[in-house]
Amino acid sequence: MSSPQTTQTTSGFDKYFKLTERGSTLGREIRGGFATFFAMSYIVVLNPLILQGADTNGYELGIARVAAATAFVGGILSIIMGLWAKQPFALATGLGVNALVAVTVATNPGLSWQAMMGLVVIAGAIMFVLVLTGFRTAVFNAVPAGLKTAIVVGIGAFITLIGLVNAGFVRTGPGTVVTLGINGRLVGWPTLVFLFGLFLTIALMVRKVRGAILIGIIASAILANILQATLNIGAGGGDNPTGWALVVPGQNFTWQLPDLSLIGQANVVEGFTPASVGAIGAILLVFVILLSIFFDAMGTMVGLATAAGTIDKDGKIENVDRVLLVDAAGAVAGGGAGVSSNQIFVESSAGIAEGARTGIAAIVAGVLFLLAMFLTPLVQFVPFEAVAPALVTVGFLMMSQVTNIDWNDIGIALPAFLTILFMPFTYSIADGIGAGFIAFVFIRLVQGRVKDVHPLMWVVSAFFILFFGMGLVDGWTGASA
Repeated sequence: MSSPQTTQTTSGFDKYFKLTERGSTLGREIRGGFATFFAMSYIVVLNPLILQGADTNGYELGIARVAAATAFVGGILSIIMGLWAKQPFALATGLGVNALVAVTVATNPGLSWQAMMGLVVIAGAIMFVLVLTGFRTAVFNAVPAGLKTAIVVGIGAFITLIGLVNAGFVRTGPGTVVTLGINGRLVGWPTLVFLFGLFLTIALMVRKVRGAILIGIIASAILANILQATLNIGAGGGDNPTGWALVVPGQNFTWQLPDLSLIGQANVVEGFTPASVGAIGAILLVFVILLSIFFDAMGTMVGLATAAGTIDKDGKIENVDRVLLVDAAGAVAGGGAGVSSNQIFVESSAGIAEGARTGIAAIVAGVLFLLAMFLTPLVQFVPFEAVAPALVTVGFLMMSQVTNIDWNDIGIALPAFLTILFMPFTYSIADGIGAGFIAFVFIRLVQGRVKDVHPLMWVVSAFFILFFGMGLVDGWTGASA
């Protein structure tokens, strides 16, 4: 009697997550979940460092509290994404928005951490409404197929650069010149770890070894821990430029109960008061946050769905409304927990490249984030340099989509070109999308092909022009958005 029930349960599980339909297996999903977690686990260490510092009242969020809340919110949201939206997209505090939040608090004497996080919550709530009304999905559907492909390619270039920078393979040299290693030379044991992982991953991929990316991450992490234990390389910095980029493997082993006391401290009213940044300043800040998370997520979602094969030939993503709702909830939850807006992480591509195609991978990554609240070794044993090879190889896979762009149509080709280049050069997905959108509308206008431009593209491009010109607006109003 037990066998039929087991078969029925298994088939129900398979049907719910579409394992067979999407050409995946439970083993691939679990491996993909681990790869995704390892690729983005650095945020648990990095986010507290970005959000450190006191506000105008001398209040600090606290490194331990931010780390715990970062892991908690990312874990819960990733699990929801996997269970409800059924996509292999994990979420965590978004880089870019968190830096904006930190700089804004530091440069506005009247702005407290609670007020700033309240503005993030408001931006997320507005995003939620835009999804529920169908506006956000409509904007996504209004984007020409060629620009969607360019977004995928641009993200590929972007995460490749992230991998190279994280590994110390490319760095800022004298002035603002970007150089290979230090002064044009590759130096340091961490760079060796990166090169070892990169060549190992490439070799495994060429040989079509199952689990190539995850094997590369684990093997590189083992080598990194051996080198650190025997050579005591230490953290990188001004006095130790050849050290580890951020995570020193195997150090700072701790076990502690997570402190989640930051949750619920955001204040959605204070920022609008004259004692803070005032109504105009608060509205501008909400607008900047909203536009950034709106298009960062859209671009990332397109890239990941294309890699996972969960986007159809018309550019429509399965369960897109649910994906966007979870992403919007990420801004609300992140702001409400005091860790800044959470969003879909482009590093989920590491899990997708490992074979993940369903929400199971996101659930696995989410569970690992929850465990990371208690056991720092889940994060501390995997330095940037061990993960960077995965990002570079995934970047290659995403860049291969470039052949699907019509390079004979300048109205698509030039905007696509700008989209692809702006993402890595500005270190921002949203900036790349904005450059491409504006160029597309402008060229079609000059060509006299206004009918080829969806009305929403005009609206969004106008918002991007305002977004890029925000510096002038800041100067006129005195706000520091």
